[in-house]
Amino acid sequence: MPFFICPNCGHREQGGERTAGFSSRPRGCSECGSAFVFELLDDYMVAPGAAFFACDSDGKVLGLGRGAFELTGLSDEDVIGRPVKEVLGLEWRDTEPGTDPGGPDSGSDPVDTTLEWGVRSLGKKVKVRAEGDLPTEAVADLFPAYDDDGGLLLVLTPESS
Repeated sequence: MPFFICPNCGHREQGGERTAGFSSRPRGCSECGSAFVFELLDDYMVAPGAAFFACDSDGKVLGLGRGAFELTGLSDEDVIGRPVKEVLGLEWRDTEPGTDPGGPDSGSDPVDTTLEWGVRSLGKKVKVRAEGDLPTEAVADLFPAYDDDGGLLLVLTPESS
């Protein structure tokens, strides 16, 4: 059975279905009631201080979850509807062009890769410069949304100094 994680509260649970009961409505969080959860495909442990950003199929922020304000100082009103890469000023530190141009490991932006290919991108080093703030070094884990609308979950874990 796959694992699901809530971008709002970080609650993880295991379940056999991607939908709520017999309806076609996507499952929500049983802990906080958030309208959607992301499927992880395997167990994923969230690090303390990790920040969650749920995005639509165009990479625009749908909502902020646990840890987002602490990492960026930005509120829901500051970011909802805006491109996540622009709002967070993401600068990928470990992407180098690979041997497969256009493939999932081509060195392109992990946000674009996750949205286009529907694959996870784990352990990507990134510099976060939210709204021109001082840069913060972090590790990014990106998960695709496996529903009809697409989208992604971006989890940023600040690196300790």
